[in-house]
Amino acid sequence: MAEHTSSNITIEAAPADVMAVIADFGRYPDWTGEVKEAEVLKTDAQGRAEQVRLVMDAGAIKDDQVLGYTWTGDNEVSWTLVKSQMLRSLDGSYLLKPAGVGSTEVTYSLTVDVKIPMLGMIKRKAEKVIIDRALAGLKKRVESGEK
Repeated sequence: MAEHTSSNITIEAAPADVMAVIADFGRYPDWTGEVKEAEVLKTDAQGRAEQVRLVMDAGAIKDDQVLGYTWTGDNEVSWTLVKSQMLRSLDGSYLLKPAGVGSTEVTYSLTVDVKIPMLGMIKRKAEKVIIDRALAGLKKRVESGEK
């Protein structure tokens, strides 16, 4: 079984406000850094994204990928790779937990397997960089109050 990398951050906003930013894929290029384009391809009966095409540019890794999303209640979303040029697999999730009045603890977990050979230590370091950038961008975006 592949090892995963995870990290968390506390955001000064309610879980619903944090999830609203996470679910707004069209705005990902505004705050994620690596996502240059995002397009929702398919939605569920509640209007939440089920499949999203992302064009990524993370320096050495540039990719055009489709991810499948699963929503668990109002506080968790997970995704898995549907297709990619560079990746063999990609599994991730955001889990939101209330952390006192008006705060949310966000845990981001990620497992990536690339098609090119890469040492496990280097891969986990890359996962950690992706997670830390995403959490910092999410915190900044949510706390700025932008919709």
